[in-house]
Amino acid sequence: MIDKQVGSLSEAVADVFDGATVLIGGFGEAGSPIELIHALIDQGAKNLTVVNNNTGSGEVGLAALIKAGRVSKMICSYPRSTNSTVFPDLYRSGAIELELVPQGTLAERIRAGGSGIPAFYTPTSVGTPLGEGKELRTFDGRDYVLEYGLRGDFALIKGKRADRYGNVIYNKTARNFSPLMAMAGTTTIVQAVVVVAAGDLDPEAVITPGIFVDRVVAVADPAHESTLVAAGVSYP
Repeated sequence: MIDKQVGSLSEAVADVFDGATVLIGGFGEAGSPIELIHALIDQGAKNLTVVNNNTGSGEVGLAALIKAGRVSKMICSYPRSTNSTVFPDLYRSGAIELELVPQGTLAERIRAGGSGIPAFYTPTSVGTPLGEGKELRTFDGRDYVLEYGLRGDFALIKGKRADRYGNVIYNKTARNFSPLMAMAGTTTIVQAVVVVAAGDLDPEAVITPGIFVDRVVAVADPAHESTLVAAGVSYP
């Protein structure tokens, strides 16, 4: 078996390249891999397409990556949420592109991409601006639009516990999009509070099997986005 643990956050994201599509786990604060995102800011990759449920809060984590000018396009469901102070102004000025995707459709696009399904039909967005210009078909008297599977060059994921071979357990709602993104990332990178030896995780509790994970890095005391935002922290 392959030992996937790496020694540092910088090593974990060292090969993220300019123009990459990066899937970033998180449902608001829950499951946001802040330390991996900050390491990506330090690494310097630019012109990124980022897939996430939202566009971050305050000036830390994903919002900090956007503020640093590293993201050229966001694919998300909620571009403006509580404490979303960076993205709205950049979008209105034309400095960043947005592809708005309904939340369920976003999850299914990622799942499809990770499962080798090129496209699927859904009734969501039929008759709305989000459905304009897309292929339309009728099944049993109901209209559906065609949506394409979504994959990433990299996936950045936050886990609660992992073993050295990449098996991951999540903390409650921090699970959110992460298992799907782990499947859909060509290179999946996981930060975990604890990295244990093989055999120390209950196999019945493992959510993401190690086959979908390429790198694991230990972050013993991960930051909480809301705490940083409340304290007025800005990264870097």
